[in-house]
This record gives sequence, C-alpha cells and structure tokens, in this order.
Amino acid sequence: MSTSPASDQISSMMHETRVFSPPPEFSAGAHVKSLAELQSLRTQAESNIVGFWEDRARDLSWFKQWDTAFQWKNPFAKWFAGGKINASYNCLDRHLGSWRRNKAALIWEGEPGELRTLTYQTLHYQVCQFANVLKSLNVHKGDVVGIYMGMVPEAVIAMLACSRIGATHNVVFGGFSAEALRDRMNDSKAVCVITQDGVYRRGAFVPLKPAVDQALSQVETVKHVVVFQRNPDAEISMTIGRDHWWHQRTAAVDGNCPAEELDSEHPLFILYTSGSTGKPKGIYHTTGGYLTQAAYTTKVVFDMRDDDLYFCSADIGWITGHSYVTYGPLMNGTTVLMYEGVPNYPAPDRFWDMIERHRVTILYTAPTAIRSFMKAGESHALKHDLSSLRLLGTVGEPINPEAWIWYHTYIGNSKCPIVDTWWQTETGAIMVSPFPGATPTKPGTATLPLPGIMADVVRKDGTPCEANEGGYLVVKHPWPSMLRTVFGDDERYIKTYWSDFPETPEHIGYYFTGDGARKDEDGFIWIMGRVDDVVNVSGHRLGTAEVESALVSHPSVAEAAVVARPDELKGSALVAFVTLKTNADTTMPMNELKEQLRNHVAKEIGAIAKPDDVRFTEALPKTRSGKIMRRLLREIASGNAVTGDTTTLEDFSVLENLRTADDE
Repeated sequence: MSTSPASDQISSMMHETRVFSPPPEFSAGAHVKSLAELQSLRTQAESNIVGFWEDRARDLSWFKQWDTAFQWKNPFAKWFAGGKINASYNCLDRHLGSWRRNKAALIWEGEPGELRTLTYQTLHYQVCQFANVLKSLNVHKGDVVGIYMGMVPEAVIAMLACSRIGATHNVVFGGFSAEALRDRMNDSKAVCVITQDGVYRRGAFVPLKPAVDQALSQVETVKHVVVFQRNPDAEISMTIGRDHWWHQRTAAVDGNCPAEELDSEHPLFILYTSGSTGKPKGIYHTTGGYLTQAAYTTKVVFDMRDDDLYFCSADIGWITGHSYVTYGPLMNGTTVLMYEGVPNYPAPDRFWDMIERHRVTILYTAPTAIRSFMKAGESHALKHDLSSLRLLGTVGEPINPEAWIWYHTYIGNSKCPIVDTWWQTETGAIMVSPFPGATPTKPGTATLPLPGIMADVVRKDGTPCEANEGGYLVVKHPWPSMLRTVFGDDERYIKTYWSDFPETPEHIGYYFTGDGARKDEDGFIWIMGRVDDVVNVSGHRLGTAEVESALVSHPSVAEAAVVARPDELKGSALVAFVTLKTNADTTMPMNELKEQLRNHVAKEIGAIAKPDDVRFTEALPKTRSGKIMRRLLREIASGNAVTGDTTTLEDFSVLENLRTADDE
C-alpha cells in the first residue's frame, strides 16, 4: 500500500522523538517561563491550596470581599462565600476605564461571509440593553432563562445579560431537537427562551424557531420568547403576547443597566450533559469560583496577551463555549473570533482561510476536527499563510499522537506549542494541561494537573497507581469551578461523582471523573477513555483510546472508534469501527486490509490488543460537539437495540447506516 510523503514524515517524527520542549522564543515572553517557575507555583498551591485560589480570585473585580474562602460539607463545596461579584461586570465593565474600551471584544464571521466587530464598549452597551429587555419581560434574579441559538454575537450578549441581572442561563445547543429543548426547559423550569429565526449551516438556512414552538407546546413555565432575526427573508410564526422580536424590544430600552451584586455562590448557569441513562444531567455552576478558575486558566494555559486574536471553534452550547469563548477570554480582555458555520464549508480550507485573513494567533479546537482536516489532506492548509499562529490547543477528547504531530507540523509549522487540555462540563474549567512556555509535551498526553488541582490516578481502593499502571482518574480536593450539584437531584450528584471513593480519615472524598488513565514515569497523565471504554481482555486492562491511536497511526486510517462486546472466552472482544482517508488504497481486498490493521495494532501495542473485528464505515456517530458516541457503537457491536439518550447525535443517518451494515 502506498503512503504519502506527509504520512512518512509524520511516522518518522513519531518514532524519532516524542518529547517537544517549549520553543525558547515562546518561553521568553510567556507568563510562566520555565519549569522552575511552574514548580514554584505547584509548591505554593500544595502548601496552601485554598490560599492559592484566593490569590487567583483577587485578580477579579469584587463588590465585596468574601468572608470564608472555602467551605466543605461532603460532597458539597462553597468557594468565596459571602463575596459579592458579577460575571457580566468582570467581562465588560472593568475594561471600560482603560484603553480596552475601544478594543475589539468579538469579531464575528457568518457562514455566508458577513463580518461584524463589537468593541468592549459596544458589547457592554448591547448587553445592558438586552438586560433591560429581560427586566421588561419580568425576568428576575434567580429565574432560569433558556438560550437556543447559533454562533452569533447575540448568544454571548444573551448570556452576559442574564448574568448581569442575576438570571441563570440554560444554553441548549441550536442543533438539538424540539424534544431535547422541551426536556431541558421543563427540568430547569425556565421562564423565558431566547432564540433566533434560524442559522446558516452548510450553505442552507436552518430554522430554529419552529423547534421552539413545538417544544413550548409542552412547557408551562415559559411566558416569553425573544427572537433574534438572522434572516429578514425568513418566514416564521410569532405568537402574540408571548413572542417578541429582539430588535424591536432593544429599540425600546436604553443601555444603562448596573450589574447586580450577587453572592459568590449565586447560580450562574445550568448546562445539560448526556448521561448513561436516558435522562441528561443538569450540571449546576455558580459564580465566584467558576469565574476565578475560568479567568486564571485562560490566562496561563493560552498564555493570553493583549495583542492576541483568539479563535475557539466550540459552539456556545457546550461548556467550552461558556468557559473559553465567553467568560474566560472576555474577563482577560481578549479579542475573540466567533464563526457561525462548519469548518469545511464552502471548502475544506475555511478555517485556514479565516486564520489567514484575520491573523489569528491562538487556535483551540477538537481532535475530531483535526482528524477530519487530516482526512481532507494537508494541501488545504499549506496553501494558506498560517504564520500568525503562535499557540495551538485541543479539547474534548484525548488526541491520538498522529493527529497531534499533524497539527504541530502543518498547522503550527513545527513552531507552535500545543496545549492538550483535559477537563469536563462538570469541572467547569481546564484541570490538566501543559503550560506552553514551561512544560515539555508528549503527543497524546495532557501532561500534568495545573497548580491547585490535585488530580491523580488510583486503584479501586483509592491507593495511587504505579507508573504505567492503568487506574481511575480522580480529583482529591475540591476546586473553585467545580459543579455544585446536578440540578434538582443531589442524590444523582452524590451517586455519579462521589460514591466510588467515599470519604475516609485519610481524605475528604475523591471526585471520580469517570475516566480511566495512567501516569508515565514523568507523572504525565494519559487519558485511556471513559471507564466504560477501559476493557478487560483475557485478564488484561486495555484502554480503547490507545487501540484507536494505534489504528489511526496507520497511513490509510482517518478515524477509528474501538468498543468492546461480550466474549465467552476472553470476557471482552474488541470491535474497531474505521473510516479510511480519501487517499487510501481501496484496491486492496477489505479482508486483507482488515488483517493488516489488526497486525498493525499488534505491532504498536501487543498481540493482546488486536481487534477481533474491524468494520469499515463512511462516518462515525458523533455528538454535535464532535465526540464519538461509543455507547451506541457498543450496542451495535453487541447486536443489541440502541437505547438511551440519542438527542445529542449529529447525524442520525450514520446510526442507520451502521445498523444496516450490521444486518448484512
């Protein structure tokens, strides 16, 4: 089978070296310039973890200092209790007394190509206007407001307007179904929904308002709907008395709305995430602690500077869109690029074209997106000038080493550090990541916990694992941006996150992340995947993420997902679902290619990791945030009917095609 020079180069790099030191020129100007500086921060945090976070909290603007920095009633935490603060104020008002008031806060590009720039002063005015709109609709402090929008500046404005008056926002991804929206509005008891007529996606105008109408026919608590007009030619129905046009309501109010002084533990937002059962979990985040960690991690992980133009490709409907499109960057006075559409429309080089035109300096995207770029080929990136980039980041799932090397080589021109970040909706902010000016990096690992984060890999009895011993990733001390509970369900919160490693005389209780992991000889954490994806094959514990990485390192493979099905002899058998690169040699018989891939895994990991079955597919079932839905693949591989929550699935035809192929 032939391989491209690009594949040969990447394969060579992967086997020659796996450690990348920060470029000296990057370190020289970084916030944290060396391992010695980083170790000093770690020592400070380890000696007084609460005091460490207090110092970070003092970088924010507080109306009133806190009375107690940390309170713990297992497993419920409070941070900076008694302090008075406001998220909108910290994102906007505190910049207005400096030169930043005329700095671009948001640069927005619509999928059809429109451009808008909002300075911090303009964004502040429009947020205050919309906050007054919410007040005019009798939205009060403590009320829940649903936001069901695409990637338009008004989505950020809506979030900041809610936080300005103390309303709790509940953002629902604009691609979710009416049923998913209905369930989230009912569960959170929302009183108002903010939406838009529709969004542009792959060149088509996709309506949103009809899904809202359908959802609200079964929601009693919502009294008002505010509709942003994205397309003046779109025809949508408006319910008199309930529905209001954004532009008409804002024209009737002024732009003066002082920020409410809110308690540090005031609920900032609820964000729903899929559970293993059919019912999504409402992750409940409060204000002061969340803002503290979101602001700090944005500054040090992305080494944020005043002249940066930062592009995070995440949708506003996910936690990344909350922490690293909205709150974290704006608290740091950053210029944020927002993009409405998909990364490969109207051509596979849309991202690279935008980076060249806008002179983006920091790119934060998902491994799934990187692998899709790899599949399309590096030629699309090479025809653009990406020299403005100085830092790259990844988020959402472990990145396989080949994708890391490709990203570093073709997007970062072999000069940009990569921050591979591990965190969750539940953690609120980044927990494990390199410091780009200080930490040597290895493709495939998020490296070390941040100072102030006591993460470790342990056995089932809670004792620390040895180097390269697979175990469970836990957090041993509460952190400021942690979820406070599952909305309306404290029992589920305790059972899901705190019951596996209960409190003992030695520790206050470990938060279980749900991920399997191992630590290497340097203490770097390698995420093996969800514990459900860490399987026992003939007595050996294997992380399916590692098998996937081995498969993707083959020159013909674009993407792979590996799951387990029950096996009478071995306990579990591995089934690999594989998509091939567009330039793969398809003249080879499929059975021969399957055997070649199985042997490739054996060479990379060992014979025990050889997949028992390899199935080729045009696409994998993914959520709209790009995560592969391995739970569905497990059910298909096991020959079972697909059950549970599928509302997050992006393309239902993928699931149907897999079912059909399985029946043949």
